[in-house]
Amino acid sequence: MDSSSSSLKNRPSAQEPIQEEVNYSHGVLYSPSAPSTKFNIAELKSRGISYVRIQWLDFTNILRFRVVPVAYFQKLMESSRPGVNIAKASLGLVNLIMSEEFTSMGEYLYVPDLSSIRICPYAPGHASVMGWFEEKTPVKYSDGKESVKVELCSRSVLKRIVEEAKAAGIEFLVGVESEFILLQSTNPIQAVNEHQFSASAGLLSGSVEALVMQEIADAIQESGIELQLYHPEAAPGQYEVVPAPMAPLEAADAVVHVRETIINVAAKHGLRATFAPRVYMSSTGSAAHTHISVHAAGVEKPKECLSKQESYFLAGVLEHLPALPAVTLPIPASYKRVADGAWSGGTYVCWGTENREAPIRLVNADSPGSRRFEMRFIDGTANPYIVLAGILGAGSAGIQTQHHLKLKDCPGPKSAAEMTEEARQALGITKRMPLSWEEARNNFCNDDCIRTVFGDEFIKKYLSVNKILGNVLDVDEDESLALKRLVEFY
Repeated sequence: MDSSSSSLKNRPSAQEPIQEEVNYSHGVLYSPSAPSTKFNIAELKSRGISYVRIQWLDFTNILRFRVVPVAYFQKLMESSRPGVNIAKASLGLVNLIMSEEFTSMGEYLYVPDLSSIRICPYAPGHASVMGWFEEKTPVKYSDGKESVKVELCSRSVLKRIVEEAKAAGIEFLVGVESEFILLQSTNPIQAVNEHQFSASAGLLSGSVEALVMQEIADAIQESGIELQLYHPEAAPGQYEVVPAPMAPLEAADAVVHVRETIINVAAKHGLRATFAPRVYMSSTGSAAHTHISVHAAGVEKPKECLSKQESYFLAGVLEHLPALPAVTLPIPASYKRVADGAWSGGTYVCWGTENREAPIRLVNADSPGSRRFEMRFIDGTANPYIVLAGILGAGSAGIQTQHHLKLKDCPGPKSAAEMTEEARQALGITKRMPLSWEEARNNFCNDDCIRTVFGDEFIKKYLSVNKILGNVLDVDEDESLALKRLVEFY
């Protein structure tokens, strides 16, 4: 038999289908350059908007605002330097208690950022806008330069971190889940219902909770934010809303808008929406799991492993993970949610593919287009601008220094807490997450990278306000009264 016959013999017959490689990659693809729908001033009146809420988020994650008529807002934005006057002390308040690091003197100019305008369907006739704190007149800093920048402006801090990363060829996409509980009473604490995880019983037709959740979903989408899904969570009265990923600053703005939508729609129907970390100790807590993907200019991510940039980013976050909970889990009650075996990320510094018992979960590992890190050590009492500045700052430092990823993947089946000490050592797991509010605050003070991200003044004043907040929420009294205060505060 000649060679041609041999060649034919080895070919598949007509009856044998040719086996093609199957691509199992999945997930909707998003890019950092794909913004969500926004609105401009000219559109406001045509959409029936009469008032604009000029709003800011303080160190305690309380949203504050000034309401101005749209006609005056337009005049304001046409002025030589648009902005409203805000007392400097407003960043140092917890209720009416002022931090010792602040005084009653002085004002900032709060400058609206028109790129953040969104209509507020939960408040007919209203739109909202975020902004930047600036000094009214330039201030001379230690380097001798004059500037109107305010180092305490958390939104400005995040913007700086993102711009520095972009200058180095790195961009991020961020998606933040909002978990919350709908209460029909805060005294006593009583959830709107009881249901199992993702069970249809949590959204029965005709129920007030089904009406509230659909109205929340409609309002989020009408405001221009893409919504991926909502569903009943595991605790009594608990639900989750998941917007699509966005660029970091836009994502933080969206968190503020989504939470405000949830709170207001619930209130309209006589309910209280709370983002308190753990309302029921016998059930799961509420978190603000944050999904972050890393995108390097001109670099295609490999399927079989993390890209160099993803690896460096992960290593940077892990290196400084013990210091981050001071801003991601900012109150004493935050540590009632975090525990081993509770699907809350656990108490060991580690990461794992699809591991919900690790503080950082790698999601869609084999699908480069949708691969991302889920940060599970965050709850809804945290200011999202400060949270993202800390995480992206630590991760960017890892990229800049090409930090080697020392910790190995911890995909299970055992969690770090279930492993022997020897098994943990083999994966490089040697550190614990802070187990208390006090420990987290101490770690935050003593991390050089975190100090570089935020600056000395920010850290000093943030911790001062945070101390008052913790003491106000955690006074030694009846547990039920403390919980009532918590759900009414957050």
